[in-house]
Amino acid sequence: MLSAFFIFNQKGEVLISRLYRTDFKRSIADVFRIQVVSNSDVRSPIITLGSTSFFHVRINNLYVVAVTKTNANAALVFEFCYRFINICKSYFGKIDEEAIKNNFALVYELIDEICDFGYPQNSEIDTLKSYITTESVVSQNIPADESSKITSQATGAISWRRPDVKYKKNEAFVDVIETVNLSMSNVLRAEVDGHIMMRAYLSGTPECKFGLNDKLVIDKSQGGGGGDAVELDDCRFHQCVRLNEFDATRTISFIPPDGEFELMGYRSTSNVKLPLRVIPTVTEVGSGQVNYDVVVKANFSNKLAATNVVLRIPTPLNTTTADCKVATGKAKYAPSENVMIWKIPRIQGGQECIFSATAILTTSVTNRQVWARPPIDVDFQVLMFTASGLIVRFLKVFEKTSYQSIKWVRYLTKASGGYQIRF
Repeated sequence: MLSAFFIFNQKGEVLISRLYRTDFKRSIADVFRIQVVSNSDVRSPIITLGSTSFFHVRINNLYVVAVTKTNANAALVFEFCYRFINICKSYFGKIDEEAIKNNFALVYELIDEICDFGYPQNSEIDTLKSYITTESVVSQNIPADESSKITSQATGAISWRRPDVKYKKNEAFVDVIETVNLSMSNVLRAEVDGHIMMRAYLSGTPECKFGLNDKLVIDKSQGGGGGDAVELDDCRFHQCVRLNEFDATRTISFIPPDGEFELMGYRSTSNVKLPLRVIPTVTEVGSGQVNYDVVVKANFSNKLAATNVVLRIPTPLNTTTADCKVATGKAKYAPSENVMIWKIPRIQGGQECIFSATAILTTSVTNRQVWARPPIDVDFQVLMFTASGLIVRFLKVFEKTSYQSIKWVRYLTKASGGYQIRF
């Protein structure tokens, strides 16, 4: 699949170079340096020059670059690049030029382990750490029986988990984390980006069963499940999930990796429940004043609460002062950003909060531009609430020793920069 793999710094210098095919020379790096690094107009992560394609990911001051002459699967190439980045982070905390130089030999060892002749191999972090230590060279000889266990794990059917994991307290934590993106004026566009994260601290090789909503629609072309159904546009699962059982019963059956991992990712654009409703009224009084009245209402149960609520309300560029009045939280005018910032530590479900302000404008500008009225940005977090309506019906753990396990499920819906209300 891959013909070459490089890591460049921001100056275009090659830090790491690995060629997998004889049809390439190391001078191919000069092409990427000239066409991408030295060209500020390039924005696409994929550049094709003749029969050669360059896939690159920017992280901090580095370019992680995969090169191929074949018609490779672009999603798979980028998945490999991001897996490599995550592996490096797990070994030395961060990935930048200094970290790559300090762990030069280790990076080469990792690349050679996760990619063989250009084809991705085992990239499970737990498996790699069992036989590649934090030093560039294994510091001590591994006993024969331990070595055979590692080989069995790396090449077996369950490469993501060791069979000899032991914990005194067997626990499983499930976090359903949803990020809401909203653009609202006359037309409403709402989207949920969801992730089911799991932290499994379980002994042995447990079998886990995980149930979601009964009315769960994955493929809309086969018909919806009614107005109260949860519709997901796409789902992606960790490799440990047995998909045949999920298609039949909406039950996720799997043997979990040890520690933290993403069990499932999904996206939803139908029947989205908006946690906060924002109703802005903005009135321009002549050319020297703008009056604001903004109402925020929490659209969820009064047993829940939204926390860390921040509204960034835009003002015209020629604003000189702004007088803000609120009964809940604190509000101030930030002239450097041309916004009024309203911070509410906590909003209980069903509660309404009101913001009023008057912005005074300077009228000395002769060619005053018409105010474009940028949207109001809203950030918040709501615990134990899902905008998509996705719920976990049950989580069961089965293990041959029949030990008792403790299970925790938590929901979190949040918005950060993508929840916008136009006025």
